[in-house]
Amino acid sequence: MKVTTTMERTETVTPEVTRSSPRKVALVAAVLAVLVAAPVVLGAYPVTTMTRMLAFAVLVLSVDLLTGVAGLPTLGQAAYFGVGAYTAVLIGLHITSDATVQVVAGLAAGLIAAAATGWVAVRARGIVFLMLTLAIGESVHQVADTWSAVGGSNGLAGMPPISLFGAPLLASGFVYWWVLAVAVVLFAAVALVVRSPYGRTLRGVRDNEARMRALGYRPALARYGVFCLAGAVAGAGGALWVAQARFVSPGDLGFEVAALALLSVVIGGSGSLWGPCLGAALVLLVRDNLSASIDGHGPLLLGLLFVAVVFVMPRGLAGVRRRKSRGKERSS
Repeated sequence: MKVTTTMERTETVTPEVTRSSPRKVALVAAVLAVLVAAPVVLGAYPVTTMTRMLAFAVLVLSVDLLTGVAGLPTLGQAAYFGVGAYTAVLIGLHITSDATVQVVAGLAAGLIAAAATGWVAVRARGIVFLMLTLAIGESVHQVADTWSAVGGSNGLAGMPPISLFGAPLLASGFVYWWVLAVAVVLFAAVALVVRSPYGRTLRGVRDNEARMRALGYRPALARYGVFCLAGAVAGAGGALWVAQARFVSPGDLGFEVAALALLSVVIGGSGSLWGPCLGAALVLLVRDNLSASIDGHGPLLLGLLFVAVVFVMPRGLAGVRRRKSRGKERSS
C-alpha cells in the first residue's frame, strides 16, 4: 500500500507524463507547425542556429531521462554525444553521406559506449554517480584529444553534406527539417518510454529504491537499461549536431558541453521532457548569440540565470506551468 502511494505521488508531481488533453494536443500541433514553418520565413543564419538548438536539445533530453526520470544527475552524456558525432563524421567521410545511416550509426555507437561504461556507474547513486559520469566524460574527451586516428585535438573536418535518397541536402532549411524530424521521433520515443510501466518503475526506484527492491524489482538493472537508452539518444543527438556542422572536435564532448546540458535540465525543469528542451534553446541562445553582444560574458549571464532559476523557479520553466494548471484546478 505504501508503494502505491509513492507511485501516485510521482504521477502527481509529473502530470505531463501521465495524461494528455485536447488542449495539450492542440498546443503541440501549433508548436510543431511553427517549427516546420521556420525555414520559410527566416534566413539561413537563424535556421542554422535553430538546427543546433534542436540537436543540443536531443542531448539535453538524454540528460533529463537520467536526471529527472531516473534520479541520476549526470555529467557524462557529452561523452556519448561525442561518440555519436565522431561516428557520424567517420561514416560520412569514408562510407556514405546518407543521413539515415549516420543517425542510426551514431545511435548505435552511443548505445554501445553507454553499455560498456554504464554497468560500473549505475551501481552508485547521488554525488558518487555524478563524479563517476564526470570521470567517464573526461576520459572519453582525453581519448578524442590524443587519438590521431580521429584527428586528435584538431578534430575531423571535410565531411560532405548529408543526403537523403541520394540527393544532398545543401540548403540549411532542408538540414533543419531533417534534424527536426529526427528530434521529434526521438522525443516521442522517450515520452513513450517514460509513460510505460518501465518508466513508472524508474520513478519508483528514484523515489524509494528499498521498497521497489522489496517488491522484487532489480533497481540496478532498471538503471542500467535507462543509462543505455540515454546513451543511445545522446549518440543520435551527436549525429544530428554534425549533420549541420559537418565538423567535430574534442570540444564537442568536453566538460563545458556536459555542464551546459545539465544546466539546461535545471533551467527547463527536471523530469518534464519538454522543459529541458526549452532550456537547451535558451542556453545556446545565451552562449552563442547574446554572448557576442555583451563582450563575451555569456558564461556570466548563464551563471546569473542559473542562480535566478534556483531561487525563483526551483522547478524550472516547466514548474511555472504546473503551478498555473494546479491553480486552475483548485479554482474550478
